[in-house]
Amino acid sequence: MADTRDSISNGKAILVIGGGISGITTAIEAAETGCKVVLVEKEPFLGGRVTRLNKYYTKLCPPSCGLEINFRRIKKNPNIEYYTLAEVESVSGEEGNYDVVIKVNPRYVNENCTACGKCSEVCTTEISDDFNLGMNKTKAAFIPYNMAFPSRYVISPEIIGTDEAKKCLDACKYNAVDLDMQPETVNVNVGGIVVTTGWQPYDPAKIDNLGFKECENVITNVMMERLASPNGPTEGKILRPSDGKEVENIIFAQCAGSRDENHLPYCSGVCCLASLKQATYVREQYPDSKATIFYIDLRALGRFEEFLTRVESDENVSLIKGKVARVKEDPATKDPVVEVEDTLSGKKIKAQADLVVLATGIVPNTLGGSIPVDITCDDFGFVVSDPAKTGVYAAGCAKRPTGVAQSVQDATGAALKAIQSTLRR
Repeated sequence: MADTRDSISNGKAILVIGGGISGITTAIEAAETGCKVVLVEKEPFLGGRVTRLNKYYTKLCPPSCGLEINFRRIKKNPNIEYYTLAEVESVSGEEGNYDVVIKVNPRYVNENCTACGKCSEVCTTEISDDFNLGMNKTKAAFIPYNMAFPSRYVISPEIIGTDEAKKCLDACKYNAVDLDMQPETVNVNVGGIVVTTGWQPYDPAKIDNLGFKECENVITNVMMERLASPNGPTEGKILRPSDGKEVENIIFAQCAGSRDENHLPYCSGVCCLASLKQATYVREQYPDSKATIFYIDLRALGRFEEFLTRVESDENVSLIKGKVARVKEDPATKDPVVEVEDTLSGKKIKAQADLVVLATGIVPNTLGGSIPVDITCDDFGFVVSDPAKTGVYAAGCAKRPTGVAQSVQDATGAALKAIQSTLRR
């Protein structure tokens, strides 16, 4: 049976649903004004998809430093109460007075954990590594990644009740492994709510002509980000999945499902810049490598224009206007073969590469009404402003396809609005 308890909040607080960069920013900005904040995240760590990035564009710096600073701010601020492996089950009430029920799923590891890793050392069962998008396996007793916050291990429910779990329990010297943990219900009363539930990549398996299901060496842009990351499945070496070969020739297929009435009719805004960034990963790692980007339109507005010019000046990077029509696999080499029409010349191109990266678009996690909050969404699932519904606000990719910098700005504005809602009590 689930345990039930009350949160520290008393109405003069805000609830933030989603612990990615938008949620973290909202929580910190509000808490540092003196407002109480309850932050809810479904994964076992905070940071969301930013934690899975190798580098930001356009500075090409890793996100770890900024995340570490924000995690420190959360840790030091008593106004922030956060729950991981948690989800909002119900919301009732009105602006200034919402009653919220949060379900916290068992981690099977408590606050005594020092992240020593002894439980993982004795564990032999392996599960799919969700942090690396299933591209490798991890132990069933694991820490999601090396800088995870909170820095605590997780015991997978798959081994609970087995001898494997008992070995993890016996290996822990700090009484941190708790195999009797049960789901917990937390009751929260808040004045304002901010939805920062983020996004997921469009499912490439739905795009029949681009070879994701049939070709071993066709991956997505989010998978590419993990391949290039030092804490990724290949420790930062960009190797193709079929045989571990170094990638000397890479093709990026833009708008994979985006700007397509059969899939995502809208532009996700960040894919062009992400592919330009990822082309630099390959070029830096393999100096003789070549990268080709096939695009409909290259969108690098404002200050991002300089980044486009910089990447374009690399003689080993080719930018060709043309939407990829088909990707097939050469059965002898496992090389993906791309068919595309060069829009400017009218010529048909058949190009072969070691690896093809599909630039899949952004799909909001609000799609399908999975969040039990009274919000208004457009046809694509993005939250839209409704003057008749005050008290609940959105930020980041819950609101529209956007990058990290804009998400942070959105979050600051949403925090201010939510604080004002708490004053209406």
